[in-house]
Amino acid sequence: MTGLEHRLLAGAYARLPTDFYAPQVPTPLPQPYLIAFNPDLGEQLGLPAAPGPRDIDTLCGNHVPARVRPLAAVYAGHQFGVYVPQLGDGRALLLGDIIDADGNRHELQLKGAGRTPFSRGADGRAVLRSTIREYLASEALHGLGIPSTRALAIVGSDQPVYRERIETAAVLARLAPSHVRFGSFEYFHYQGRDAQVRALADFVIDGHFPAFTGHQDRHARLLDAVVERTAHLVAAWQAQGFVHGVMNTDNMSILGLTLDYGPYGFLDHFEAVRVFNHTDRHGRYAYANQGRIALWNLHALAQALSSLIDAPRREAALERFEPLFVGAYGALMRRKLGLRQPQAEDAELVDSLLHALQDGRADYPAFLRRLGAFRPHDADTRRPLLALSRTPQAIDAWLDAYSARLSRETDSAEARQADMDAANPLYVLRTHLAERAIRLATDQQQYDEIERLRQLLARPFSPQPGAEAYAEPPPADAGDIVLSCSS
Repeated sequence: MTGLEHRLLAGAYARLPTDFYAPQVPTPLPQPYLIAFNPDLGEQLGLPAAPGPRDIDTLCGNHVPARVRPLAAVYAGHQFGVYVPQLGDGRALLLGDIIDADGNRHELQLKGAGRTPFSRGADGRAVLRSTIREYLASEALHGLGIPSTRALAIVGSDQPVYRERIETAAVLARLAPSHVRFGSFEYFHYQGRDAQVRALADFVIDGHFPAFTGHQDRHARLLDAVVERTAHLVAAWQAQGFVHGVMNTDNMSILGLTLDYGPYGFLDHFEAVRVFNHTDRHGRYAYANQGRIALWNLHALAQALSSLIDAPRREAALERFEPLFVGAYGALMRRKLGLRQPQAEDAELVDSLLHALQDGRADYPAFLRRLGAFRPHDADTRRPLLALSRTPQAIDAWLDAYSARLSRETDSAEARQADMDAANPLYVLRTHLAERAIRLATDQQQYDEIERLRQLLARPFSPQPGAEAYAEPPPADAGDIVLSCSS
């Protein structure tokens, strides 16, 4: 293995004209020190298990290898439904590309690397608190099999950063095959720069959908692919109880990845209208709205591609979203319930379960994980499920309906439980767990809990020795935590 400096290549995105980005050297981070490093991802990238001083300098932008050209990408976006004509990487820089052990190319982006032309008066820094949250969340979703950017490292500094209070700076090194967003296309579309829309679409196609290259209808095929990927992504969020928190079009990946972790959260007790973003006063990005907002955002992307795709073809692509989303969500929920033989009433069974969980403020991940051990004729396996709800009678009635449904399955109870345990995580990045890791890091400079959580979340379906407390619902005094967009 060699160090990061020797693995980095000039970024493919830098081959586009400078209309698409601004060259930008990172702002040096004073006296950097390593806070977290992801050994699983590091190994995949061919990096040493323990980054040396030169690697740490590269990971925070203090050292820029000669062959790379750091840049800040420009984009626009609809934020809470309102179009903002220019946004862009205000605190993130694309340093370069790196190829993993399987030959896949990834962009390495440094988030918190200082001011750019798109910082809009801000300092361009990220704080340790938000950096830990993104580091853990991106690895948690990856562990669940949900497409996401990945987190390689956190480099910290004692440099003060001013948000609601004084905090310390940190840089997150994150990777993705591409960081292009819906808003990247909107930026050029609303300026009437159709040639740039075409150039960006062809860049994405050639790099990530090469089977479409050269086809006359390649742009329509791209929209089809984005609709499908987005439908499957948001269906997976819903099934695992993940709330993104700020689904603006500038936070929507053209590759269907979970992108830009701000005020996100995983459901504890089930609540359809749960919001984690304290500025989302009207619940636009609530859990139950994520499918609808994904389609709204796809309409915005389709409009941005209107110079390349005619209206009937755009509409045909968008009409595919709902059946794809419903189908993907239904399949995921059947798997979580251990139902291999699809039945017409399964959607109603899922819906009635969610109502029963919400009425009783029952813990969503804990209930589904414990459900695998349920046996219809064994009262002892029913009690742990009833204990999770404030209205156990509703759960009791649902378990009767579920028992009747299981009678039409042919698998053994043991096989069903194995399938369910592989679909229902034991370890979830609950907000109180993330907050505990943040408090230890920010208040006591203790970083071991970050790695402990990362290890659990990397393998969330398998019991790990000594981790029983991490699988429990939050304590009663944890409350419904809401979060800030500030980072």
